[in-house]
Amino acid sequence: MPITKRRGLRRVTAIAVAVALGTTALAACGGSDDEGEAQAGPVSLTYWTWTPGMDKVVDLWNKGPGKEQQITVTVKKQASGDTLVTKILTAHKAGKAPDLVQAEYQALPTLVSNDALADISGDVDDAKGKFAEGVWQQTTLGTDAVYAVPQDIGPMMFYYREDLFEKYGLKVPTTWEQFAETARALKKKAPDTDLTTFSANDSGLFAGLAQQAGAKWWTTEGEKWKVGIDDAATRKVAEFWGGLVAEGAIDNQPMYTPAWNKALNTGKQIAWVSAVWAPGTLTTAAPDTKGKWAMAPLPQWTDSENVTGSWGGSSTAVTTDSAHKEAAAEFAAWLNTDGDALNALAKESGIYPASSAAQLSGAFTTPPAYFANQPDFYQQAAKIAKTTAPAAWGPNVNVAYTSFKDAFGAAAKNKSDFTAALKKMQDDTVADMKKQGFEVSE
Repeated sequence: MPITKRRGLRRVTAIAVAVALGTTALAACGGSDDEGEAQAGPVSLTYWTWTPGMDKVVDLWNKGPGKEQQITVTVKKQASGDTLVTKILTAHKAGKAPDLVQAEYQALPTLVSNDALADISGDVDDAKGKFAEGVWQQTTLGTDAVYAVPQDIGPMMFYYREDLFEKYGLKVPTTWEQFAETARALKKKAPDTDLTTFSANDSGLFAGLAQQAGAKWWTTEGEKWKVGIDDAATRKVAEFWGGLVAEGAIDNQPMYTPAWNKALNTGKQIAWVSAVWAPGTLTTAAPDTKGKWAMAPLPQWTDSENVTGSWGGSSTAVTTDSAHKEAAAEFAAWLNTDGDALNALAKESGIYPASSAAQLSGAFTTPPAYFANQPDFYQQAAKIAKTTAPAAWGPNVNVAYTSFKDAFGAAAKNKSDFTAALKKMQDDTVADMKKQGFEVSE
């Protein structure tokens, strides 16, 4: 059953079934309009993406496999985030969406719920083994259907000033309890210095921390959604960080500001909970501290755990409007599993590949220049990436993220109750889903 056949169903039914973790209701029901048909003549595909340098990567396809198969791909550069999602949905309503789109993992449920993405499982199942289970799951939404091929990921890690940890006699924390103790110890030794800051201007950070703690913000019960943003796991995370902010053990200023850059560059802030892409940010934010940082696994909630969250990442999806879904799926698989393509993506776009094999080859055999002092940077990153917890996204992540920025931004600034901010985030998300016509269980 092509996904477009479900257009007449209530959106809640289509997406609730599609995203129910563990369900097989949509197993192999997807397909493509050209499935089973012989390709007749040259095929031209259009790919909407925000990744810099993607045109150079696509040239490898057009001059190689694409030329042999008469499949040409044209890159159309787009904005990222919600802007692109809105543009895709607008184009889809007119039946004019491109053949391929770059989509962040958290945007996939929204696109699927609007019947904008095709199930390409029959064309890309061979690629499954090249990705960690938790990564592949994000493109299947927990079903046997496959709505995209993973492209890049952002496993979370702990970054710290190695020289300053030594100066202040600090040990790298392996648990969050030790993390809090380290923050307090630093304050006693250097009152004007902070271990880190809690920032509310990038929702992905908090989402990744909740994910590591075991949170599943969107799940389904039958044909109803259940929103678990204010669940026990996320409350634990909120209470932990809110407590550190309230007692002044860490800073409460947002990231990515001139003041934040200066704090990193001067050693006023000596650690950062971030993701694998952090070296690029640090290169710009703290240029004077190159070679002084080190990376370690994210602190755990218990000694026996070994899991990380994910901050960022995207995939390559085929739209239901494409007249050449099979060809588009073949390109999507090549782009994200071929060694030459992935090396080019690393060189031209600076991405960290979702493909497990690519994480230890090509561009990732030597550390980032900023971390030349840590030769095994990417070996450690690959080990951490394998421990990425599965995510559970829903159809209105944008609303939840906006609410987080507002509620937690105010709570951080005022050093007020983070659990109240979390409840506001939950209530806003549920209210929006009901307004859109989704059925939500209380």
